[in-house]
Amino acid sequence: MRNTHTPIAAEGFPFIAAAGAVTIISGLLSAKFIVAAPLALLALAVTLFICFFFRNPRRVPPAIENAVVAPADGVVIYLGPSREEHLGDEMLKISIFMSVFNVHINRVPMTARVIDTFYTKGKFLDVRDERATFENEQAGLVLESASGVKMVVVQVAGLIARRIVCYARKGDLLERGKRYGLIRFGSRLDVYLPRNSETRVKLGDKTVAGETILGMLQ
Repeated sequence: MRNTHTPIAAEGFPFIAAAGAVTIISGLLSAKFIVAAPLALLALAVTLFICFFFRNPRRVPPAIENAVVAPADGVVIYLGPSREEHLGDEMLKISIFMSVFNVHINRVPMTARVIDTFYTKGKFLDVRDERATFENEQAGLVLESASGVKMVVVQVAGLIARRIVCYARKGDLLERGKRYGLIRFGSRLDVYLPRNSETRVKLGDKTVAGETILGMLQ
């Protein structure tokens, strides 16, 4: 998997380089043209924000065998029953909203093998809109644990997010808490757990990817 040891996600390097180049050029121009100074300051602020957005902190998942951890930093905006079409079953759905100020690296919710993947092109509605679940661009993983428990995690693009990145492929064995992708510039993660899972979060709770326990598998 990518970004294992980098303090900034590799996907952010092109954006940082572009913004940094504008900062340097406008800074040089400001020495001769005072009107270029505000542009240089603005470009510097943008460069620093991009570095902040693509930050890639280390996380330590809890050492609890049946725990399902949050795949994203953010806020729980939905928690309740929902039919998951790829498994064709009623499941417990937990949705996490990521603002542009959250860490956007996504992490594996439980140690499991990827038994299927899917990608759907779509719209870029605000992910807090109910229609986003069915109409927005999204990419998902169907996971199965060693004990046979299945769950689904879905990356949903949002109003600003225009690029979903997922490193995992069908057949991969993923370890809980490890990085498996990201979404650029604001989005949502949906986690579908078995209905009998014991929830450990509630609406409005803040989550930390790879560390916050969403639920316990039975």
